[in-house]
Amino acid sequence: MNALFYLILTVINLYQVVLVAAVIFSWLIAFNVINSHNQFVAMLGTVLERLTEPVLGRVRTVIPPIGGLDLSPVIVLIALQVLKVLIVRDIAPAVGVY
Repeated sequence: MNALFYLILTVINLYQVVLVAAVIFSWLIAFNVINSHNQFVAMLGTVLERLTEPVLGRVRTVIPPIGGLDLSPVIVLIALQVLKVLIVRDIAPAVGVY
């Protein structure tokens, strides 16, 4: 059972890293720091978009961008952090893992 909780927490941590990478990547594209016509950059952008857009798209339906500022990554990161705290402090001790 310990392994399952560690796996879940690791997946949440990895998804948080992917979200941060997607945000930084979008900033680099927006400010023309990297060339989006490069094949590797385009492929990386596609991968990041496919990994993050299903979650971010659902959040955007509830909270649309405000004045051109997309807050959905921040909301998802906060929700993932709250989920991790719930798992570590409430669910795992109740099951007897921690």
